Amino acid sequence: MSKGPKTHHVVPNPNGGWDVKRGGAERASSHHDTKRDAIDNGRAVSRNQDTELRIHNKDGRIASSDSHGGDPHPPQGLIQTKGLKT
Repeated sequence: MSKGPKTHHVVPNPNGGWDVKRGGAERASSHHDTKRDAIDNGRAVSRNQDTELRIHNKDGRIASSDSHGGDPHPPQGLIQTKGLKT
C-alpha cells in the first residue's frame, strides 16, 4: 500500500472500526465506528489539507480515491480553484 505524504487514507482498524490516517503515519488521525463516518471525516480533512483521499476495503486494498489536492492532470476544460470547478 503506497502512502505518500500528500494523502489521507480510510483504513480498517484491526481492533474494529475504521481509522483515518495521513499517508506514511503509523498513528490514526481519528477513529470511527463506521466506514461512512470515517469517509466523511477523511474527506473533510483531505479537502482542508489539499490531499488525495484513498478509501480502502476491509482487506486493505484501495477501493476508491478522491482528489482534493493539486491534481497534476485535471480533466481538460475545467479550471480548478480551491475545490471549485468553473
